[in-house]
Order: sequence, then structure tokens, then C-alpha cells
Amino acid sequence: MAGPSITKHEKRVVSEMMENGWDNYDYVEQFESRFAQLHNRRYCLMTPCCTHAIHLMLLALGIGQDDEVIVPECTWTATAAPVTYLNAKPVFVDVDLDTWCIDPSSVEKKITNKTKAIICVDIYGNMPNMEDLLSISERTGIPILEDAAEALGSRYKGVPAGAFGVGSVHSFHRTKTITTGEGGALLLDDSAIYDRAKFLRDHGRSSEIPYYTLEATPKYMPSNMQGALGCAQLDRFDELVELKRSFFLKYKDKLNDIGDLQFNCESSSVFNGAWATTVVFGANHKITKKTAIAKLKSLGIPARPFFYPLSSLPAYAKFVEINDYSNPNSYDISDRGITLPSHYDLTDKQIDLICSGIRSILV
Repeated sequence: MAGPSITKHEKRVVSEMMENGWDNYDYVEQFESRFAQLHNRRYCLMTPCCTHAIHLMLLALGIGQDDEVIVPECTWTATAAPVTYLNAKPVFVDVDLDTWCIDPSSVEKKITNKTKAIICVDIYGNMPNMEDLLSISERTGIPILEDAAEALGSRYKGVPAGAFGVGSVHSFHRTKTITTGEGGALLLDDSAIYDRAKFLRDHGRSSEIPYYTLEATPKYMPSNMQGALGCAQLDRFDELVELKRSFFLKYKDKLNDIGDLQFNCESSSVFNGAWATTVVFGANHKITKKTAIAKLKSLGIPARPFFYPLSSLPAYAKFVEINDYSNPNSYDISDRGITLPSHYDLTDKQIDLICSGIRSILV
């Protein structure tokens, strides 16, 4: 389904770190500088995983007990779970039928005087209507946090995913476009928020008095080994994005004669990094993701389900009103969507086999 591209280059850089890099964070700091520059951001803080980066951002913004944070229904749990760590409430809003991303009009309906942040998610490399979201933020004073975990290499009107909002996050999980095994990054422009987040990342220790703790905070420091692997993968950034896009374009080309199939969104505004090629079957095909995945499995073809609406999951039941299905687009799209294999080792022959399998289940 998914996996990293690791070459002799990555092995060499990590080996060099293991020989000489145990007494510092040189590779981490090098990665942070390069990654910030790649996104035209002032600051980057590397973290052990992307979920930590989201939590760190919310902490730095002062989100706390009974605050509300708006998140889209269709996303991985990592977007919303950190909200609950702070005893705040995730408020689920609907997604746009074309982009599968957060719908600004749905956001407007869910804003209250308790709303302290809005998290938008660049799902499967897609991107939402950023102008409308930023307009809402400017008008209300509610900060936007961009979860770009799935969108490395994507661009909105020429601006890279991860460059929007008061802060943004990326993921370097083993399945992502670049990997550090696990890993994440928080991107920022505001120096005060950066200083606060950096302080919170390392046990709330004093910068002036060694081993003197000022606040009891998490420890979200990455390892220098993660930094080394990240630097080596960044050296291959263009190559890796191009590979991901090649799979996406091949799938689309080989299935373009089948009507009523919706792939990752690309438009005049959005260039899609295509972390994982995803398809939503049109209603005319009368097939659900559960049925499609089962039929493909019988053919020896793996597939992942489109993300479940968060309000449908037991983990978030206490945050949802009884019988509240107020986000119909999310439930509809999720029920008809699957993610196709996107491993870097994927061959043209395997893509042909997968596409033949999809044809067979839609007949």
C-alpha cells in the first residue's frame, strides 16, 4: 500500500550521523532551516511525529479547557485527537464535494464565542479554498492551523502547502512522501509563538539555568537520527514528489474512460503532490468502499478506506449530539472512497493489475 524510498544516499547520511552525531542536534537544526526555507516560513520545529506538532501548536496558542477547535469531518484522527488532550472540544464541520477539504461555509455555521482555532486539512494532497478560510480568520480573529501532513509538494496558487495560517504541520511517517521513520514538523512565522512552542517542546526548561524546569510540559524533541534521514530525503524532494505524481497520473490515465470517478483534486488553483492516489466512486456505480475493498482483496489487490467521518467513530462519540448527522457531504464521500496502492516500489505492471481489478468490480 505505502512505504518509503530509501537509497544508498539515505543510508550513508544516517551512517555518518551515527559515527559523529550523538552529541548534538546538528542534523535536526539543518533540516529545520531547510524545511522552513522550502515553505517560505521563518521557523520550523521538528517533532517526533506530526500529532505532536499539532499538539505543540495548540499548546502554544493557549488552547485549554472547554475551548472549541473546528476540524473537518473527513481526516485522520491525528488532526482532532490533540484537541482532546487539552480538554478542549473538537467541533466537526462538513467538507466540500469537489476538494474533500473543509468547507468554509460550514465553518461559518459552527463558530461560537468558544471557538479558538480552525484546523484545515489538505486531505490526500488536496487543498481547500484558502482565500475564504483566511478571510474568516481575519474577520473573526480566529487563527487558522494548516494540517498539511498529506500534502508535501502540493501548491495552492503557487504557494506550497504548509505556508498558510498562523502555523502549519507536516508528517514524515513511513508512509509519507518523505520519511524520518516517524516524525513531523511545525512551521511558523510569529516569533513569539515560535519561542513559546520551542520552550514547550523540551520539558519547559530554562534557557539560562541548566536543568531548571519552569513549567511541566511535554517533551517533543526529535532525534538527530531523524534529522539526518530527513536531510537525506530532502535532497531528493523533487524526485520523490515526481514519483508520487507519476502514480497518480498513471491511475487517472488508465481509468479515464470510466465515467463518474473522482480522483485527488487538481485545478487551475491546485497542484497536487498526490501523496496517496484516492478515488471516490460516483453514485451511479452503486458501490461502497467496504464492498470495493472486499472485492479487490479477493483479487489480491490491497486498498485503504477513505477516512471515516470523525463523528461516526467511538473515540469522538461524547463530542457529538445524539443523531447529529449535520455534515452530509462527509458521510457521502467517505462511504464511496478508497485509497489505492502508492508505494514507491509500485511497478507499471502492478498499476495495470490494480486498474484491471477496479474495472472488474465496477462491471
